[in-house]
Amino acid sequence: MTFEELGLSAAVLTAVTDAGYSIPTPIQTQAIPIVLQGRDIIGCAQTGTGKTASFVLPMLDVLAEGRARARMPRSLILEPTRELAMQVAENFTKYGKNLKLNKALLIGGLSFDDQDKIIDRGADVLIATPGRLLDHFERGRLVLSDIKIFVIDEADRMLDMGFIPDVERISGLLPQLRQTLLFSATILPEIRRLADRFMINPKEISVAPSATPVDAVEQGLTIVHGDDKAKRHALRTLIRERAMTGAIIFCNRKKSVDIVYKSLSKHGFTAAGLHGDMSQPARLETLRKFKEGGAQFLVASDVAARGLDITGLPAVINYDVPTHPEDYIHRIGRTARAGQKGNAFTLATPEDGDFVAAIEKMMGRAIPRISVVGLGEVAFAESSGRRRRGRPGGPSPEPRAARVAPLRPQPEKAVTPPPPTPPVQPQPVRFDNQDAAGRDVRPAQQRLDRNDRRRDRYPRDNDPPVVGLGEHVPAFLLRPVVIREEIHEEPSENEEK
Repeated sequence: MTFEELGLSAAVLTAVTDAGYSIPTPIQTQAIPIVLQGRDIIGCAQTGTGKTASFVLPMLDVLAEGRARARMPRSLILEPTRELAMQVAENFTKYGKNLKLNKALLIGGLSFDDQDKIIDRGADVLIATPGRLLDHFERGRLVLSDIKIFVIDEADRMLDMGFIPDVERISGLLPQLRQTLLFSATILPEIRRLADRFMINPKEISVAPSATPVDAVEQGLTIVHGDDKAKRHALRTLIRERAMTGAIIFCNRKKSVDIVYKSLSKHGFTAAGLHGDMSQPARLETLRKFKEGGAQFLVASDVAARGLDITGLPAVINYDVPTHPEDYIHRIGRTARAGQKGNAFTLATPEDGDFVAAIEKMMGRAIPRISVVGLGEVAFAESSGRRRRGRPGGPSPEPRAARVAPLRPQPEKAVTPPPPTPPVQPQPVRFDNQDAAGRDVRPAQQRLDRNDRRRDRYPRDNDPPVVGLGEHVPAFLLRPVVIREEIHEEPSENEEK
């Protein structure tokens, strides 16, 4: 099937042809005609199969009829990260170049005033992250009552990042009569419950089993024994041995991103780092540098694991084994996109056995083991121990008592009971400036001091009596009270009238 058979307009087809595409992917073949019909959709497909174009292309045709008013966008696309939002905005620009449609990109790290100016001119499509969208709405700069198409992209990532409450709130602000499109790589029970609440008789599309890696990705795993220094040496050896010209290197922690990036740069590789704590201009500059070939290797956290489309990426390296099996699928999905081939390598330590077992269990097959020059074969430990924290998706760890050798019986020793402890006699409480009998031995002037809190709290028998109001009355209270009689004059005849 070709794009011409899907019912798209000539303007969109021309842009698709100019982009170099002629045959739609399975998710595009099934989703585009249904979106054009106006039905709700739950789309599930593995990463790298063209989910973005499956809703961008039909939305362009739907939005081509009509114009947006100031502060009232006609469609809304929610993305979990800034990078995904920027990528969708680029797709709208590329595929909608023959249509006069305006878009607004609302993400963090950019000026509110610049975004307000775009909204004031009228936006046919609004591409935003949940937090920045709610900021504009609460400031009164945005009206969501004219939304006709609502897209929730990467819904499983929304769930992982804790955005589901914001998504529910945003859904409540939109009109009930709308078209809702939900796309995700994996459909979890929480996402299905969200769809049941805000979608009307959705059409479910699934072109591949959930959490299945792309077949075009050649996977490999090697076990590294030693500290972090040995692991960085193994990374450099793997890059040289495989003659890699470019790759994304994923780390679990932001601190590791900086360490690995600096290590590669020190040893002569052109590398760049990317993680969530970087400012938005720095993140944009890093991505631009990597896409244009200014850096061969991009060391990144999972902020780059979802939806980041880099053409011709030859390889992905997992410097750290992901703790969630689904993250492994999304990481290796950055390569082998659009029908190309790719490689995915993982560096594991002997303590990562539980995480690797969870990934292999989810995929239904083992990751092939590969050898690296200078690294011996090291088996996984029986249990890494990290799974005891209740991380789902992996095998239950073996109890510690079952792995510890039984102790030898020891001869019994006679235990001598300790001598009885004599009872402690309570000591009387004695305040400062008191004798043994408890009498106050301070001078009289100190005893009469009104600021002495201890004297007020613990009065003694030799203290002077307290003079109260009944014994001493101020003189002004004893003065006689003079009652003045008021003179009432009878009104005159004119006043009565």
